[in-house]
Amino acid sequence: MRQWVAALTTWPGQPHTGPTTRNLHRGVVLHILTFSRSAVLIRHWFEINLDDASMEHGARIEIRELARHPHRGSESASQLTTVDRPLWRADLFDRLADSPGSFSAAHFHPQFNGNEPSARCWDAALSADPWTWLGDQISSLGTAAGGAGWPIDPGDAAELPGLASDVVATARPFGPAECRSAAECFQLTRDVQSAVQLMIATLRAPENLDRDRAAPWLARA
Repeated sequence: MRQWVAALTTWPGQPHTGPTTRNLHRGVVLHILTFSRSAVLIRHWFEINLDDASMEHGARIEIRELARHPHRGSESASQLTTVDRPLWRADLFDRLADSPGSFSAAHFHPQFNGNEPSARCWDAALSADPWTWLGDQISSLGTAAGGAGWPIDPGDAAELPGLASDVVATARPFGPAECRSAAECFQLTRDVQSAVQLMIATLRAPENLDRDRAAPWLARA
């Protein structure tokens, strides 16, 4: 069993039009495809390298596990759904200093230690053709890049590969070439402003920060 959930705030004059439209990202900050025990999260992300303050952005896709909760209330009561434990992450990123659509910073994290991702892994096939690469990962449950596979519920594992094209189609509008300004990038990541501010606060070379580009995250509480 699966369902789409879109966490969104609509821009003025930009109605939400559903997960298969060309302007999917307009007003939507996050899409969640949930199964019985796991979920796929799809969104845009903005990242500042802590070493040199270079900037990256693009589509982020995560495989997560749904937390178990005891039944609450009556048989008709609304139940708690928590998208929690991270299992895998792909960051289909450009560096802002490079040509849009180059995917020069595209990488993935094959596993997590608790909430923290493993070191970045690089794959030439990912930068060369990121959307095919992503589809292959979903279809293979994470084994296409040489990984051990995602430890997800067997029922979910049987259903997820058949939705690879849906995941790719949903992720594409969040790609780096679709985000054309700092203002648009902020609109797509405004819900994680605190994470960007933490990046800025812990830079090892803060003098290198492009403060004009980072201004939307710096200026708003």
